[in-house]
Amino acid sequence: MEQFFSQIEPFTMEFMGAGALLVASFTSLFSVVNPIAAVPVFLSVTEDNTDAERRRIARKTTFYMFIILVTFLFAGTYILQFFGISLPGMRIAGGLVVLRSGFSMLNPEKGGRKLTEEDKLAGQEKDDPSFSPLAMPLLSGPGSIAVVIGLGSQALSMMDYIIGAAAVLMCALVAFGLLAVSPWIIRVVGRTGMTAVTRMMGFIALSIGVQFIINGIGSVYGLIN
Repeated sequence: MEQFFSQIEPFTMEFMGAGALLVASFTSLFSVVNPIAAVPVFLSVTEDNTDAERRRIARKTTFYMFIILVTFLFAGTYILQFFGISLPGMRIAGGLVVLRSGFSMLNPEKGGRKLTEEDKLAGQEKDDPSFSPLAMPLLSGPGSIAVVIGLGSQALSMMDYIIGAAAVLMCALVAFGLLAVSPWIIRVVGRTGMTAVTRMMGFIALSIGVQFIINGIGSVYGLIN
């Protein structure tokens, strides 16, 4: 019996570690992507579409979002190397980007818009706005790209990359669910409720940005690997 538990304990600890990393990666990314705040924009851009067309656009939007973020997750480190950007520099810059996104979400009435009015009008005129402006920059903008590059820069093995990709997939699935039922969300939660949720997400994003900057500065001085 002791031999059995001695064999299963390392697996359990590894599983718990992978689960904790998945939860941390998902919550970090979800708070910056913030698909709840994207619901009013999605409804505005697709106001002339039927419910079936909205679901199709939501499916394509979140698929594009997944492809964009996974690409930066796996290739982000190599892109930084190509431009000669150090990982501490990326962490600090990414932290500043996420920090700005967090501040914007804390005040969504004025500065929390991910799309300008011109972007919304351009999206309304498109037959298929799923890639632009919905997937990029609404869901996979600079803040979420900075987060996935940060996740990739801290990956120590292929398993870490797989967990990061799983977190992106979970965010995409949740985003699809929210966009697919967006008319119902607006009726039930209302714009006031969505503003409150956006502010909570903004506080989390603010904390993530600060942690990115701390990690970057710590890496410069050798305090954090």
